[in-house]
Amino acid sequence: MLEDVFLDIAGSDPVMQALLGGIVIAGMNMLGATLVLVWRNPSERSLDGLLGFAAGVMLSASFTSLILPGIDAAGGGSTGALQVVAGILLGVLVLDQADRWVPHVHVLITGRKRADQATQNARYASVVLFIVAITIHNMPEGLAVGVGFGSGNVGEALALMLAIGLQNIPEGLAVSVAAINAGFDRSTYAALTGIRAGVVEIPIAVLGAYAIQLSTGILPYAMGFAAGGMLFVISDEIVPETHARGHERIATLGTMLGVVLMLYLDVALAA
Repeated sequence: MLEDVFLDIAGSDPVMQALLGGIVIAGMNMLGATLVLVWRNPSERSLDGLLGFAAGVMLSASFTSLILPGIDAAGGGSTGALQVVAGILLGVLVLDQADRWVPHVHVLITGRKRADQATQNARYASVVLFIVAITIHNMPEGLAVGVGFGSGNVGEALALMLAIGLQNIPEGLAVSVAAINAGFDRSTYAALTGIRAGVVEIPIAVLGAYAIQLSTGILPYAMGFAAGGMLFVISDEIVPETHARGHERIATLGTMLGVVLMLYLDVALAA
């Protein structure tokens, strides 16, 4: 049903499907970012639980919608696995270098105030840095959706789109809360800050699908690359932050819920 509706709107062109998919996930990021207009002061516990859920969704999606289909796309066996592993390692390397270029801002990912933000200019600078960091981290998510539709398996691509869209909601909220805590007084401007951080997913999704159309041989590498980038963000950013303030249990339960939901979506939509 959902697949039929999606195809009626996007048509059969994978690039157009990726464009619509990118708009959907960016729209769900916008939803999360604008939640700050009505939920003005979410607790650290709530944010840790929500981001734990996001991590679970991304973790499951990395395997069910990217790594395993990537191996199948390469013909299976050790050769297919090696191609996907090469993509994973490249994705990790790129995200690691991006983190070296943009200094770590773990403490901002859930919108917590930094102790050393003594001046308004320093607070604004930290928000700009955070937006850049989150934008970089959103790139593999947009790429994953584009590659998913580029692969031609609309069912799996839809499951991946919904999964990334769902995890974009708490992520968008986190960016908005970070902007407020760093000194942006107006909630509306903070929400726009969160929205801007997710818009990059649209062109990246289109680029991913277009690249697959140019050369189907890069599909397993591209799927591995997107998965590697997502796994890096989970391990390097989300998990350490959600376990840093004594809310490990709620974060872990959120992660388990995200894993289970993504597994269900993958089976239900790919059937």
